[in-house]
Amino acid sequence: MFKKIKKLYRKYEEIINYLIVGVLTTVVSLAIYYGLVLTILNPNNAIELQIANIVSWIGAVAFAFVTNRKYVFKSKNKNIKKEAVSFVSSRILTLFMDMGVMFFTVTILKMNDKIAKLISQVIITIANYVFSKLFVFKKEK
Repeated sequence: MFKKIKKLYRKYEEIINYLIVGVLTTVVSLAIYYGLVLTILNPNNAIELQIANIVSWIGAVAFAFVTNRKYVFKSKNKNIKKEAVSFVSSRILTLFMDMGVMFFTVTILKMNDKIAKLISQVIITIANYVFSKLFVFKKEK
């Protein structure tokens, strides 16, 4: 049974590692977001909601770049600066997606901001994988 599990892991290693790193990145993002809205920022204020969202995004992106580069895509690219710029650029796109989801669900639909943030995280995690795979950590041929 252990050999089967190991074989399955090897076959789907990148996706499994991405899911693990994605969960950890989500924890980082949510911890920062919840920490801010439960202490100093009011999520019922549209501006403060987005400030908390952006600050949590910055922390999550920093964590995600390092962990995705090393553990998920195992990048050997020597041009880390270029890779980081591509990574941050793709994450800016998903930041706007995140902000849109949060604005729509919390400000327009009056949904609980903590539940909305979880929903948003699922959407952007999928988008982030696609962008990272296709545009950031491309395998060199």
